[in-house]
Amino acid sequence: MAADRRAKADTLALRRQLISSSCRLFFPEDPVKIVRAQGQYMYDEQGTEYIDCINNVAHVGHCHPLVVQAAHEQNQMLNTNSRYLHDNIVDYAQRLSETLPEQLCVFYFLNSGSEANDLALRLARHYTGHQDVVVLDHAYHGHLSSLIDISPYKFRNLDGQKEWVHVAPLPDTYRGPYQEDHPNPAVAYANEVKRVVSSAQEKGRKIAAFFAESLPSVGGQIIPPAGYFSQVAEHIRRAGGVFVADEIQVGFGRVGKHFWAFQLQGKDFVPDIVTMGKSIGNGHPVACVATTQPVARAFEATGVEYFNTFGGSPVSCAVGLAVLNVLEKEQLQAHATSVGSFLMELLGQQKIKHPIIGDVRGVGLFIGVDLIKDVATRTPATEEAAYLVSRLKENYVLLSTDGPGRNILKFKPPMCFSLDNARHVVAKLDAILTDMEEKVRSCETLRLQP
Repeated sequence: MAADRRAKADTLALRRQLISSSCRLFFPEDPVKIVRAQGQYMYDEQGTEYIDCINNVAHVGHCHPLVVQAAHEQNQMLNTNSRYLHDNIVDYAQRLSETLPEQLCVFYFLNSGSEANDLALRLARHYTGHQDVVVLDHAYHGHLSSLIDISPYKFRNLDGQKEWVHVAPLPDTYRGPYQEDHPNPAVAYANEVKRVVSSAQEKGRKIAAFFAESLPSVGGQIIPPAGYFSQVAEHIRRAGGVFVADEIQVGFGRVGKHFWAFQLQGKDFVPDIVTMGKSIGNGHPVACVATTQPVARAFEATGVEYFNTFGGSPVSCAVGLAVLNVLEKEQLQAHATSVGSFLMELLGQQKIKHPIIGDVRGVGLFIGVDLIKDVATRTPATEEAAYLVSRLKENYVLLSTDGPGRNILKFKPPMCFSLDNARHVVAKLDAILTDMEEKVRSCETLRLQP
């Protein structure tokens, strides 16, 4: 039977039979069977249209015709590994270099963000001669064993923290130890990293790297205070380590103001290594590591070749180039600024209206809405968030939650998400929250008493 004609229930039954339950679905109680997508819209087997507020992988829009065309045309001509001389890989590296600080001028191409972060870890260890890594609490950097070990989001539910991994507090100015009323949260949180490094050194440990998403996503759509990364980099480099900026979720113009999210930290801050994935290929498996000449030379000095069968293939690089072309042609970085600012404004109005919304934070089209049970304690409204997302799906809006309390609504839509989409989604959100406040007691308790 053709997959597009198979009944949804039959597909679900086959999936349960053949696919591990560890590979989870969105909306597991009533999954959506998606058969087609275009731009910021997805369509189920009945042809029902959903607005996609989740998919930061389809960066310039699902099935963008120019990206599809680039892949198709190159596939018809040649797709092989990067051991043969080819224009696409050098053209792509050159285009990427034009978006980055000049120090970040050596590129490695891979297939996934996990591969990119694993290579970044290897580069850091070869360059520094050290082993240990400092990460932020609740971080997630990939599914390989090496990355599970540096992802508190995962390892706390598995084998626990390895002795070579050191965890610093998430620089969260809404829920963390240094909040919005602190006079200098950037320095305070950076000093926590300094404390973690000093504690490790007292035990004879040596720091190879500090890994951080430029905007922590799984941690709850966090916007680190400006200046934090520069301060952290000083402490890490003084300890002999390097700074790795994970841009896999947030790079390529998503933040609007800049092409890379780490640039929000100031023009003088430059990471030693930057990792890229997800949006880089608009759904095609592409990833990249950019680093400095000294780091690359240390890796080369081992004499061990770095070869990735599909990384940097002509097709992958053609796709990557097409994504950059679309970003530029359609001015999607500026679009992220204007639409993101408008969406933040609308959500801010909802925060005034609905006490369950404790915080609205974000930049460009990377936005988090923090749902709370209590204004004073900021207790995560986990159940309410799950209910809200389920109701939104019933209203043909696809949104998901994140954060340690699974109470953060995360907006990371394709970059073509429009002003009209923003109005529509927030109107649905408003209607559902209003209904919840009438029916759900835990929301009602949030109302300020006269």
